Amino acid sequence: MTTRLAPAPPSTAPVRRTNKRGDVSMPPGRWFREKGWRHAVAVLATVFSVFPLLYVLSAALNSSGTMAGSNALFSVVDFGNFQELFANEERPFGRWFVNTMVIAVVTSALTVFLGALAAYSFSRMRFRGRRGGLLTLLLLQMFPQLLTVVAIFLLLNYLGGIIPAIGLGSSLGLIMVYLGGALGVNTYLMYGFFNTVPQSLDESARIDGASHVQVFFKIILPLVTPILAVVGLLAFIGISSEFVIASVVLTDPESQTLAVGLYSYVAQQRSENWGVFAAGAVLAAVPVMALFLFLQRYIASGLTAGGVKG
Repeated sequence: MTTRLAPAPPSTAPVRRTNKRGDVSMPPGRWFREKGWRHAVAVLATVFSVFPLLYVLSAALNSSGTMAGSNALFSVVDFGNFQELFANEERPFGRWFVNTMVIAVVTSALTVFLGALAAYSFSRMRFRGRRGGLLTLLLLQMFPQLLTVVAIFLLLNYLGGIIPAIGLGSSLGLIMVYLGGALGVNTYLMYGFFNTVPQSLDESARIDGASHVQVFFKIILPLVTPILAVVGLLAFIGISSEFVIASVVLTDPESQTLAVGLYSYVAQQRSENWGVFAAGAVLAAVPVMALFLFLQRYIASGLTAGGVKG
């Protein structure tokens, strides 16, 4: 004798839909509440950040000379602004570009090197005044370098009478001013990253007879490459776009940087040339963008690893 099973009652559970890839899908309303709003915010942020760049590029490719004529993006495309940028003998754009690259590269390299030396000393050595020195470096960054413009002008004016190479109008004097203002925050940033490197590596190397110099160059520096790249990139960006101090120190048009030189195109109210200014701004952004793309693989780890252990 066989028994017949009663049919199972219909399930009241909601049907889980799957898409073509086999993933479980959800209703559009729920998807927007959980994930979709993030995509909307990302799209708005992208449009907000990209539109000014497109507007500047459109103005650079429009030789009308006014920003009002560039309201219609890319309505006119020509290279008249770029030609005028290099043809003006009174405003040597090529010379400004070279000056900016030299000052930015030298200052960035020295900032990274000196900051790494100071961070290694604070991280690996114990000496009197170590904690006070760290706090002093941190407190000094609360006062912007802009407050010292008058003091910098008077100091370089006085030093120029003794050593003309570091006086007003000299690139070397500007580099020294930049180095003095950049060491504090960079040293503190590197110090946090250096602390993430185990000190057992230093001790093992010193047992094998290595000196502090050998440990620093052969062991520590290769391990802290991300923070070196981040500090170098931030220093390069800040110096290549700095205006106030460079305009005070560099008085000769031949020694000016891009930020100071390009300002002369829009400084006078009756003779503004925003198209040429935009063309110069586009060219000035190329080295920064290239360096950023080259160092981008170090940026995320360099900015976050220093906050793990301090």
